Amino acid sequence: MSQKTYSKMWANAQSELSLLVAEELPDKSPGPVSDREAFFEHVATLYVRYIQIFRQLEMVYDQLVHPQKREVVRGVLDGVMGRVLELKREMVDTQLSEFHNMDEILHSLKLRPVDLEIPIPHYFITEHSQERTDILKDIAMSKAITIIQAAERARQGRLAAKLKVSRTIKSDKETYSEKEVSAAICIQKVWRGYIQWRTFKTAKESTTTVQDAKMHLHEIIAQTNEACTRIKQQEHEEDYQKSIAAITQELQDKGPDMSNSMKDQIRQWFLNCRYATGSFPDYPDEDDGGGALLLADKDPVQLMNEIAAVKEAKKNDNAKEKGDKKGKGKEKKTKGNQDEELEMQPSAFLSDLQEGNKIYEDVWQTCDESNNFYQRHVVQLIKEEKSKVIDAEIQVQVDEEMREELAQLKLNVDNIKDKTKKGKGKKNKGDKGKKGKTVNDPTADRTLESLCQELVDQNLLKMTYNVSFQDYFGNYSYLGTILKKYDIEATPSLLDVRHVLTLYAVLPLGSQVVHEKAPLINSILLVGPAGTGKKMLVHAICCRTGATLFDLSPMNTAGKYPGDEGLNMMLHMVFKVARLLQPSVIWIGDAEKMFYKKVPKEEEELHPKRLAGALPKQLKMIKGEDRVLIIGTTVDPTCANIKTLCKTYGKIIVIPRPDYGSRFILWKQLIKKQGGEITKTLDISSLAKFSDGYTPGDMIQVIKHVVTKQRIRWQGFRPLVTAEFVRHFKKMDPVYKKKEEALKKWYAKTPLGKKQVALQKKLIKND
Repeated sequence: MSQKTYSKMWANAQSELSLLVAEELPDKSPGPVSDREAFFEHVATLYVRYIQIFRQLEMVYDQLVHPQKREVVRGVLDGVMGRVLELKREMVDTQLSEFHNMDEILHSLKLRPVDLEIPIPHYFITEHSQERTDILKDIAMSKAITIIQAAERARQGRLAAKLKVSRTIKSDKETYSEKEVSAAICIQKVWRGYIQWRTFKTAKESTTTVQDAKMHLHEIIAQTNEACTRIKQQEHEEDYQKSIAAITQELQDKGPDMSNSMKDQIRQWFLNCRYATGSFPDYPDEDDGGGALLLADKDPVQLMNEIAAVKEAKKNDNAKEKGDKKGKGKEKKTKGNQDEELEMQPSAFLSDLQEGNKIYEDVWQTCDESNNFYQRHVVQLIKEEKSKVIDAEIQVQVDEEMREELAQLKLNVDNIKDKTKKGKGKKNKGDKGKKGKTVNDPTADRTLESLCQELVDQNLLKMTYNVSFQDYFGNYSYLGTILKKYDIEATPSLLDVRHVLTLYAVLPLGSQVVHEKAPLINSILLVGPAGTGKKMLVHAICCRTGATLFDLSPMNTAGKYPGDEGLNMMLHMVFKVARLLQPSVIWIGDAEKMFYKKVPKEEEELHPKRLAGALPKQLKMIKGEDRVLIIGTTVDPTCANIKTLCKTYGKIIVIPRPDYGSRFILWKQLIKKQGGEITKTLDISSLAKFSDGYTPGDMIQVIKHVVTKQRIRWQGFRPLVTAEFVRHFKKMDPVYKKKEEALKKWYAKTPLGKKQVALQKKLIKND
């Protein structure tokens, strides 16, 4: 599509966004609501509408080449992502569940379940730090070279040994005759000819059809266009940055003349005030506007009255705020006897969205780009923006100098000392007296490369597998709302798990703005039976955000960095490198072992609980600016101390065994991925029903056993049959209902689970 098409898409997204933001303004918000279902429907509708805008803006930002437009779209895109996360928090607080059924909302908005898919911006990967990638590549390369060298030395040793043996045999026996040599050569020729013929035949059979070739050609063209777009974006961005530097330098060169002009106007204002009132005025504070107020073309007396009115209004506002706080405290005391009312929490992103809408309406909505065919930057906009910044910087310097000059005038002419100067001096002394806590860094003298190398050698820093979130197959749960009407709790699908992790892990790790301003999530616990894809999800999060992966699993850290000093050094190195190479994911496999109620005898020597005390302390030190996420995975959380486990992990996601819809998609996609063909002889529906209770990991094992390379060759003569897959399930154990019920009972003891149980009891009493 052309750049004009994406500009129209941006215009449509902004118009929809402006309507949505207008609905969320305080004067149009519904206010406190006592009906929980009505409040959830309102929030969920906003959530779905924001996702549609999110999808459009992500596509626009990925394809636009105009650097200034992309700058504006990026700000709005981050704001929309943050607002989606805030609405998700509201939905969780309302229903007290991480998973929601929105069938009726989709029906009312005339949308499909696919429209609930959370898009992952491409810039998470394309704009991540190249320095971090280079460091990890160099370490991986050096490790690979070491392995290759070891393998080559072993090969040379084997060859030397074989050569010795062959020489001893030759010395004992007679040499071969000429007839025997020619016979061996003849056999070699025939065998090589047969191998070549078989390779040619296989290549001929696997030649794609004309339709496949066309599809492949379209893919190549699409990839080429995408690469060209990326190159244009980079070229235009470089030109834009060069232009900013040149214009900034040009404006800074004019700075002294502007400064002198401002000073002359302010001096004239001093004299006018002295002439009109008989005394020199007070200089306006920075909060009131500083010297910029004095440059306005107004009468001195009128201007002084306006400044005094602004100060009086501020005092009244502060008094009102204090009164409101006292009133809120009283309300909280008397609110216990009243019915619970639900109200949306203040948003940290609505102001950003309003600002983005204003910039679009003021600049880009009416901008004439008929002469800007190549979508280069607009120089005039850079001048206007940078002149404001430089004017503000010059104004601050002028204010400092003119305050001193005014104080000197008061002292020399009226013999009045400036009291504010003494107060400022006292504050500065007080500021100097307060010393912040100095953090000792035991690795201050070491480079980042050396720390990474040590962590790689200790197997604590790992390379991620190339896994996509789309490979975590699942289907939408279509019966959730219907089951809820009959008081039946619907089991979430694997697709719901993918959506939740995209929101809680991928978006905050990918965007610095979202991570700083959205509700902070610094730890997630994935709970589920073996084979449900917990480890795969961890690697998918890293791949989709370009995050660095660290492994602090109890079994991986056993025997490394012994003692308390060694433990502190290990955690210090891991978290230091994680912050320097952010975004980062710290994975803790078998997370329950860290909080064992009672350590098994066979694991006592491994000290699995050694991180239990130190890890929560490090977790508290993760702030909004640190894009570091701890992800724990566990199969059996019931053997852990639930209080300490829940204190460590802020979000607990239980991954269920796949439902029928997810199993149907899993069988179909996994067989195709392995190279199998889906024909009429292979009943996927029967396989999905028969595999009830089995995990995706079990299905993958069965498919690998059945769809082998040899079986793929024979598919044309003997298609795949359902019975081939069924017989392999006899050797596997499914996830029994006892295990599933045990996990549900355990989750009911978690903080969110307790609230959910209490809410259900309350609703039953009201009915």
